[in-house]
Amino acid sequence: MVELMDMIKSRRSIRRYQDKQIPEADFQKILEAVQWSPSWANTQCWEIIVVREAATKEKLKECLTPRNPAAAGLTEAPVVFALCGKLQSAGYYKGQATTKLGDWFMFDLGIATQSLCLTAHSLGLGTVIVGSIEHDKAKAVLGVGEGYEVVALIPVGYPAKDSPAPKRREISEFTHHEKF
Repeated sequence: MVELMDMIKSRRSIRRYQDKQIPEADFQKILEAVQWSPSWANTQCWEIIVVREAATKEKLKECLTPRNPAAAGLTEAPVVFALCGKLQSAGYYKGQATTKLGDWFMFDLGIATQSLCLTAHSLGLGTVIVGSIEHDKAKAVLGVGEGYEVVALIPVGYPAKDSPAPKRREISEFTHHEKF
């Protein structure tokens, strides 16, 4: 448990990367972490597009919102994972949403993203979860079809520098007992 807590506490959003390729074995470990992520009724509603080509990364950079701090890292990183979610799968039964919150794909992709990022971090790699994008534009760049959404872009690579931990709220500030 100590190692897991160390990983959780030391993982940072990395926005600048070294010009260094990721070993194939490490790349496969990251994908395996996603493969084994839990999901609603084991729907595994994620699809991942692996982007390595510079031209595609440049097109994705144009999908970022203005002044997005991840812009440089998106093209510097040796690989960008585009996480996509299958709609009306997680949280659905017989074609109907089973909770007030509807489609559960964002929750399941959040779990898969955490698995991806922590595994990358354990291998000495950095990541940043880029969600401030023009989703429909990114969907077109990546050729994502109907029934799926591009949720996030995750550049992965060796960090160019270490980043300090941001201040965190105290546990007592967000914990409630019995009632809000």
